[in-house]
Amino acid sequence: MCLAIPARVVELLPGLRAIVDLSGVRKEVSIDLVDDARLGDYVVVHVGYAIGRIDPEEAEHTLALFAELSAAQGGA
Repeated sequence: MCLAIPARVVELLPGLRAIVDLSGVRKEVSIDLVDDARLGDYVVVHVGYAIGRIDPEEAEHTLALFAELSAAQGGA
């Protein structure tokens, strides 16, 4: 099973790299597969690669569901 998570692009870097924000956690990822990504876009991230863009409303909804699941399991 694979898990890909929506994250917001907060900085574009040279070499088709970007910094994304995932609920306050910032991570450098490759945007080789989504080379038209722009600041503020939501991308779906899987093992360090942005694999596609996602609608902002859908991304927020998905992140809210993840937060709800985490809270139900006793997470922060």
